[in-house]
Amino acid sequence: MSQPQAKFLKDYQAPDFHISHINLDFSLAGKETKIVATSKVKRQGQHKAPLILVGDDIVLQALLINGSPASYTERTGELVIDTELDEFELQISSSLDPEANTSLEGLYMSDGAYCTQCEAEGFRRITYFLDRPDVLAIYTVRITADKQAFPYLLSNGNLIETGELDGGLHFAQWHDPFPKPAYLFALVAGDFDLLEDEFTTCSNRKVKLQVYVDKGNLHKAHHAMASLKKSMAWDESRFNLEYDLDVYMIVAVDFFNMGAMENKGLNVFNTKFVLADKDSATDDDYHGIESVVGHEYFHNWTGNRVTCRDWFQLSLKEGLTVFRDQEFSSDLGSRAVNRIHAIKVMKNQQFAEDSGPMAHPIRPESVIEMNNFYTVTVYNKGAEVIRMMHTLLGETSFQKGMALYFERHDGQAVTCDDFVAAMQDASGVDLTQFKRWYSQAGTPQVDVTEEFNSQTSTYTLTLGQSIPATPDGSAKLPLHIPFDIELIDNDGQSIVNKVLDFTEAKQVFEFKGLTQKPVASLLQDFSAPVKLCFDYSVEQLVHIMRYASSEVAKWEASVALFSQSVWQNVERLQAQQAMFIDPRIIDAFKGVLLAEDLDKALMAEILTMPSAGSLIEQTQAVDLDNLALAREFVVGEIACQCEDELAATVRALTGVDDAATRSLKNIGLYLLVKVDNSYSSLASEQFDQASNMTDSLAALTALNAEPSAMREQLMTQFEQKWLKTPLVMDKWFALHATLNHTCCIDTLKSLFEHEAFSFNNPNRVRSLIGVFAAMNTFEFHRKDGAGYQFLADAIIKLNTLNPQVAARIITPLIQFKKFDQQRQSLMISQLKRILQVDGLSKDLYEKVTKALA
Repeated sequence: MSQPQAKFLKDYQAPDFHISHINLDFSLAGKETKIVATSKVKRQGQHKAPLILVGDDIVLQALLINGSPASYTERTGELVIDTELDEFELQISSSLDPEANTSLEGLYMSDGAYCTQCEAEGFRRITYFLDRPDVLAIYTVRITADKQAFPYLLSNGNLIETGELDGGLHFAQWHDPFPKPAYLFALVAGDFDLLEDEFTTCSNRKVKLQVYVDKGNLHKAHHAMASLKKSMAWDESRFNLEYDLDVYMIVAVDFFNMGAMENKGLNVFNTKFVLADKDSATDDDYHGIESVVGHEYFHNWTGNRVTCRDWFQLSLKEGLTVFRDQEFSSDLGSRAVNRIHAIKVMKNQQFAEDSGPMAHPIRPESVIEMNNFYTVTVYNKGAEVIRMMHTLLGETSFQKGMALYFERHDGQAVTCDDFVAAMQDASGVDLTQFKRWYSQAGTPQVDVTEEFNSQTSTYTLTLGQSIPATPDGSAKLPLHIPFDIELIDNDGQSIVNKVLDFTEAKQVFEFKGLTQKPVASLLQDFSAPVKLCFDYSVEQLVHIMRYASSEVAKWEASVALFSQSVWQNVERLQAQQAMFIDPRIIDAFKGVLLAEDLDKALMAEILTMPSAGSLIEQTQAVDLDNLALAREFVVGEIACQCEDELAATVRALTGVDDAATRSLKNIGLYLLVKVDNSYSSLASEQFDQASNMTDSLAALTALNAEPSAMREQLMTQFEQKWLKTPLVMDKWFALHATLNHTCCIDTLKSLFEHEAFSFNNPNRVRSLIGVFAAMNTFEFHRKDGAGYQFLADAIIKLNTLNPQVAARIITPLIQFKKFDQQRQSLMISQLKRILQVDGLSKDLYEKVTKALA
């Protein structure tokens, strides 16, 4: 078998042909669904090259040019059509089997409904086409199906005609007036419950809003509908962007590889990000739905009306839209807590990606399988780059840049450079150096030293930046880093609060007129996606926790205090010394519990101790066994010595019904169970009395530290109650996956036979296997390699079923370089085993070969 070949950004060429209009006629009939695609094709430029279309798993039945049979050549994945015509109508008749499509790309079945997923390259599994994002066409779609089985026939745009046909069939015809690339095409046919509402736009147009869910779930669709209306209003008020069609539809399906998809006017969502009521969804679920609904709606302009020229530009739409959905959540809720959530993703996941074999810039230079680049780098680091631009330009100039971007490029497929040019031209700010963020892989490290000269009353910060080498070999030149600082005096007063323009490899900043050495709160609000290296003392961190004007800085200081204590105890264990925790650290956390002016959700974030995975990302090489002991000790000591304050907090907050209060109460409960088994009864009591899923799940999580009779009893009760509710069973599977005990892997293997589990369903796979590999650090990295073998076995099985999911859950196995030689050897042996699999997908081939290289 020939090895998959990489594609390179530098090789981009405009298409030889353009398709301006396409009519799609679907006859949905199970294993032999028939499709007739009629396109208006025009040659671009002076050449005689053939028209080459791409297709996958399609049975070609007929091909006509201007109504007459035409000659063509079929080869693997391509259809080559020789024609001298410069402009013509092309009609392709074909068939396919949606029921056999377990990859969940193209047209497939989800619980008896027809569904599509075309991003990035799924449209080629529907018909032969120029399946690339820079070919924008006007789509008209006719769908015919059995009316009783499929009463709803949906596609992009506006509904223009429906009708009855003989034999119990019916049809619907849709027209989308806005040119779009093939990846935004969507079709859904099924029998659903429908929630309807409407929204009046700023220009007084009425837009029909529809949310389609599986039968029996209508009561769980109201939060998604409310989130949609909030999103539409926010985009008008913050970005002056109005919706442009007569209808906006969301369809929730259980079999879906992604979170959701922004297909023009017809968003297809994973049920996880639509269905919610307080009995079955947590506060985090509610927040996730609001965020993802907002994200997909905001794509209507940043991704749909203006789209990507090629897939290397993916961050053009995704990084920008993540920034927009983060701002949406921050404007509607706690800005500090939302920022903390974004920072955690960067530090725990994106930094790991940057230091691993799949490191790439937010605009990659090469890809083998595009699905592998739907990454935290492209999305979340891409959003941080947009945020830095916003910091440098300010809100007013940033909005001018957005307006100019849409004015120039509405209806076009463009590049990241086009976006930056609009920002630069609208603001007058030179972004030439800043653009390096798009082309350089890796996480910059900023080393900071300080000096105070009492004779000259001058405080000096010296900043140096560097980026470790990455596998892509990208050049490492100095970046433009907006570096936010606050200087705090001994009385807790802010004396300097500003953003430094850090542009050189080494740069000195002086602050004159200071009568005393200040405490510097550095990189406030994570103003740039860099690793900060500064030797904070305990006193400085406690001072920042107490006095920083930024709530995010208070949280960052708490993370640093906890982390320092863990690493110091790792060193003590290595030196065979007793572990110890500085009492000032205990006092700092007690102070949080006793504070009357802190937001409860922020308090909960501060008391949520960094995970093992987060700690691993702080070091170049990890002593995993001693890390496990040290982290457990520090968490336990903080919990034990804050026991009275924790118990008082939990008692005071029990029965209060709001999300922030629940978050603080539940982290308090979790820590109390760490203190003493006697608090397990408190968790059991909460489980029995819980009136919402947040409290039920928190009680189980608190008891999930180790196997016990109480845990088993409550887990069984939970299973029996929610057995027929898939999204809740995902939570039950995830609890099993995070049990840090030697019985974990055997339990997970037995759960493969559970009636609620299916390897064909991505949500089930992610909840059981993905959560284990990504979050159960110590069991996944068992010394005997059983965790690695468990994951590799699952990946090999998924290779033929759903390679996208397989490639996404393999990530912890390819990030092996920080571990000891024994573990590295075991991980590498499993990667080699995967590489030997016959018919290995491009998705897995790319990740495994890069890791082994």
